[in-house]
Amino acid sequence: MQLTKHWATQLDDYTIDLAWNPTGTQLAAASSAGPVSLFIATDGRRLHELPGHPAGTNCLAWQPASDSSAAQLSTLSSPLLLATGGQDGSVKFWDAVAGQHTATANLGREWVDHLVWVPRGTGFPARDPSSALNAQLSALGPTPLLAAASGRNLTALRPDATVAYSFKPAAKTITALAAPRQGGCVAAAHFGGVQLWDTDDFLLQKEFPYANGIHALVWSPDQRWLVSGNQDPSVHLWIPEKDIELHMSGYETKVKHLSYDHTSRWLATSGGREACIWDCSGEGPEGREPAMLPHEAPICALAFQNAHGLLATASADGTVQLWSPERPKPLRATVKMPAAATKLAWSPDDRHLAIGSEKGAVYVLKCEA
Repeated sequence: MQLTKHWATQLDDYTIDLAWNPTGTQLAAASSAGPVSLFIATDGRRLHELPGHPAGTNCLAWQPASDSSAAQLSTLSSPLLLATGGQDGSVKFWDAVAGQHTATANLGREWVDHLVWVPRGTGFPARDPSSALNAQLSALGPTPLLAAASGRNLTALRPDATVAYSFKPAAKTITALAAPRQGGCVAAAHFGGVQLWDTDDFLLQKEFPYANGIHALVWSPDQRWLVSGNQDPSVHLWIPEKDIELHMSGYETKVKHLSYDHTSRWLATSGGREACIWDCSGEGPEGREPAMLPHEAPICALAFQNAHGLLATASADGTVQLWSPERPKPLRATVKMPAAATKLAWSPDDRHLAIGSEKGAVYVLKCEA
């Protein structure tokens, strides 16, 4: 496999987040200074530059496409909703086709650091049912909620920015959010543990104590495993349905990056100058030796493909490499960038890898044999 340049562009500051829309027709990239740029995937043209959050943008998240809406989302003329969180304590919603701001939820003075969409089984009562955007969104079928974390507070928002529910504040600042692909719940981490909230009746399903800081959370695609990357440094796994816990320690640095492959077998973790791949089949990875994927500098980002088996890893010296979980050496695809990556994101069809960098550059690379 090889990675070749498809296109590149430049933001006005550090690339704090980036993500593809559900069908891969647009790439959204947020600058830490505030603006959010929407690029055409085919050639990198800037479709819109959204003002974002004047004090600084922290995160972004596209509303996912449901099975019923996938066909309708296949062109740029379909409604595409993007949410952003900022240092102004607000969540903003944007119509990505028109490039227009549609609604704002003001959540207080704390920064909005984490956003995740949670699929649901029912629709929502729109604030303005007569509006054209809400009519289009409602026509797409059941609409997910957006979970937003600001300080100790977790809020469930509808796509029109109205509050569906304000959860009981966490004991400490929320440091990570994760929702399973199947929806129905959201996991929120803070120093001291993880809370699992139901997003249909908004009740606390489970609480998992963990006596240290948590930097990252991820669900396995089959929803069996919930995994945290920790400050101590370690990785902790829960099987929520069985109240089983596993623990892997011995990392060189804090574990800030986690990614599962599409089969739920392979878990990739950062935590030093080697990415680790754990085999989560059967009884899980505890007691097994991970595959170690070496870099010359600490790992700063990693991401498995959405529906294929390749893992992309990036290190602080600007190196980006591709790996197969069952091969000890990197594939031929190795790229050296002028600055460290801040985020890696595969396009929905796995053909392109988007890379955001500390110096504001955004690269889109083709992945081909």
